[in-house]
Amino acid sequence: MRNAPDIKTPLPGPKAAAIIARDNVYVSPSYTRDYPFVMASGQGAVVEDVDGNVFLDCAAGIAVNGTGHSHPDVVRAITTQAGKYLHMSGTDFYYDQQVDLAETMAGIVPVGGGTGKVRSFFSNSGAEAVEAALKLAKYSTRRVNLIAFLGSFHGRTSGAMALTSSKYVQRSGFGPMMPGVYHAPYANCYRCPVGLKPDSCAAECLSYLEDQVLIHLVSPEEVAGIIVEPIQGEGGYVVPPKVFHQRLRDLTRKHGMLLIADEVQSGMGRTGRMFACEHFDLDVDIVTIAKGIASGLPLGVTAARADVMTWPPGAHASTFGGNPVSAAAALATIKLLKDGLVKNAEVVGEHLIGRLRELQQKHAIIGDVRGRGLMIGIELVRDRTTKERAIEERNRIVQEMFKRGVLILGAGRNAIRFAPPLVLTKDQADTIVRIFDESLTAITR
Repeated sequence: MRNAPDIKTPLPGPKAAAIIARDNVYVSPSYTRDYPFVMASGQGAVVEDVDGNVFLDCAAGIAVNGTGHSHPDVVRAITTQAGKYLHMSGTDFYYDQQVDLAETMAGIVPVGGGTGKVRSFFSNSGAEAVEAALKLAKYSTRRVNLIAFLGSFHGRTSGAMALTSSKYVQRSGFGPMMPGVYHAPYANCYRCPVGLKPDSCAAECLSYLEDQVLIHLVSPEEVAGIIVEPIQGEGGYVVPPKVFHQRLRDLTRKHGMLLIADEVQSGMGRTGRMFACEHFDLDVDIVTIAKGIASGLPLGVTAARADVMTWPPGAHASTFGGNPVSAAAALATIKLLKDGLVKNAEVVGEHLIGRLRELQQKHAIIGDVRGRGLMIGIELVRDRTTKERAIEERNRIVQEMFKRGVLILGAGRNAIRFAPPLVLTKDQADTIVRIFDESLTAITR
């Protein structure tokens, strides 16, 4: 794969334009495509389109390709397993790949205080992992209600959609939502409405939950669980203060609620720890995992304390969940993460955040730089004092970076997410920063 970026044609090129034209006729219009990139091949953090244009990938297939594109170890694990057999449903039969993966998960998930007394349910996606968590929480507690946070994204299936509140378009036209779901404010301290310091802002958010939601809307004794993203993803890559999660954990224990961590986007090494919960010393009851776990193959995991996951045979199942090929990819992925990619995410992430904070001194449009590891959000504002959201400017920057050879996506209303493969080098990070700088200059001059 050649060095990136290398843009040789107008974008889209002729081959890409032809594929996009066919897509417009035959594929659902519900998909969101910010720019006309048509994938042909990839290696590490570099991708090439069908016209031979080469890009640096700062999106990783929406935080999925943590080991980079087509890592040879993952490809080898996939092809080896595919040569043996492709499918033998774990719902009705046994195979060692699923057991090996469940045993491996028990040793790494932030559940059970490191006791290893953890069980895993396998599905195909993050939304399915969340659906399983919701059912499990209700079954285990014999309670019917759930609490989520404003700005959250937990998936697009019916139950997960009822929890999701990052954008109204994700809910519009699909009501009524699943009943029994309540929302509270997330500790987005950059946007604290009363200008409190981070710890006070976090306390205020949880006071609203405890003194308003659990007083006026629902009895705490009827809440099965609270689901939270340790670092909020689609809501803008928001990092709350540690006290937010610590007090939330205390609250759930006080009322006998289960705490569910949605690590679909923040897990599997992305934040420089295997799971984002580790940054907050947060031990949860259930964790949902997908995206980066199998380097691009479909796999979701719902891991829970063994004393919580006690539902009987037939209570929940998935024909394709824990597919042996996906499980083999996941085992190879986890080994790569342990062998250095989690550490690389930490080191290169610190370097990238530092370079982006340098840009903040140059460009007034950068209101906030936040993140952990290679899960970094840049919030753009028209005025740093009023914090007016630079929504259109954010959208233009995404386009400018694409034209210059970097694939990147927005998050929330006015943030840009930096979520490259965890194999990213410091030199590649510097190239991304340079192109981000050029793009900022182009839209603000």
